[in-house]
Amino acid sequence: MASLAPTADAARSSNVSNVLRLDPETAWAAFERRDRSWDGRIIGAVKTTGIYCKPSCPARRPKRENVEFFARSEEARAAGYRACMRCKPDEVGRDREAVAAAVKLIERAEEQPTLDQLGNAVGYAPHHFQRIFKRELGVSPAEYARGLRNRRTEAALKANGRVTDAVYEAGYSGPSSFYSDAKERLGMTPSAWRDGGRGETIRWTHFDSPLGQMLIAATSKGICRLTFDDNVESLRRLFPRATIVEDGGGLRELVEGALEAIQRPLAARDLPIDVAGTAFQEAVWRELRKIPAGETRSYADIAAAIGQPKAVRAVGTANGDNHVAVLIPCHRVIRSDGTLGGYAGGLDRKRKLLSIEGSRQDAPELPLLD
Repeated sequence: MASLAPTADAARSSNVSNVLRLDPETAWAAFERRDRSWDGRIIGAVKTTGIYCKPSCPARRPKRENVEFFARSEEARAAGYRACMRCKPDEVGRDREAVAAAVKLIERAEEQPTLDQLGNAVGYAPHHFQRIFKRELGVSPAEYARGLRNRRTEAALKANGRVTDAVYEAGYSGPSSFYSDAKERLGMTPSAWRDGGRGETIRWTHFDSPLGQMLIAATSKGICRLTFDDNVESLRRLFPRATIVEDGGGLRELVEGALEAIQRPLAARDLPIDVAGTAFQEAVWRELRKIPAGETRSYADIAAAIGQPKAVRAVGTANGDNHVAVLIPCHRVIRSDGTLGGYAGGLDRKRKLLSIEGSRQDAPELPLLD
């Protein structure tokens, strides 16, 4: 059978510049591992079939010498190739255009658009579009909109310092809708967003746990720091403009709850947490809180759960950026090969925490506070 590869000189000349620009070996590596994160960024065209595919195409891989690469589907078609009917590479570009259009709608809207409104505007079924949006950006349209409004609130707070004015300026219908939003995220209080915590009072204390001394600190909303072998100076660096005061006993209930989370995780109470991060960090932290005591997940599992399967290293970084140990259980995340990975509190503590949770029926019930 004759080769279906294009022979036009113009197409060949165009493709030579493409290969130089794309780094064909990097592109081939993405195709070999079926890397979905490269979909829409490169196109692989098979000379013997005349078909072009996206990197994640499930079809059997051709020989390397039979594949050339393009930056866009249009270039592959101009060179004489046709789209794969199995992986439908042309839809990737359309998906990303739809997400970009939805982002513009969210950013320009006075009120948060519903999923139905966004889907209708870009021509997708709402729930299918939600999956596409989360695949591209790592968060749902609603989470993106909340993050946008929270960033606008933060900027407005820094500009004028009035919470109520900032809430309206950010696009909320009123303070109640802002605080309702805050419950849907891990978020800090409005005053903690102001200029490094200016106006916020953060109480702290040290306490002894079965795994060593811990520092706990809390705003009026919840725990903003829980760490091993820490000192108040690190707290001051995190919140340089807040009022940092040593606690005189008011944190006792939170301390008891933290000890329960270490010693009897299945029976531990749900403690309020007051932390903030990027949209990606918060997506990771929310997923960590879903891991049941006695179970573990890999970094790759977490990356896949938040819709970013190739962001394994970034998940590890977000784990390390967690300021609330145990309660946001980053110790339950291990490497795919079963080894422990890292832990800010040290691997001995991570091992002991997992041991307590994994053999909880046999674990001794240690005393809480005297």
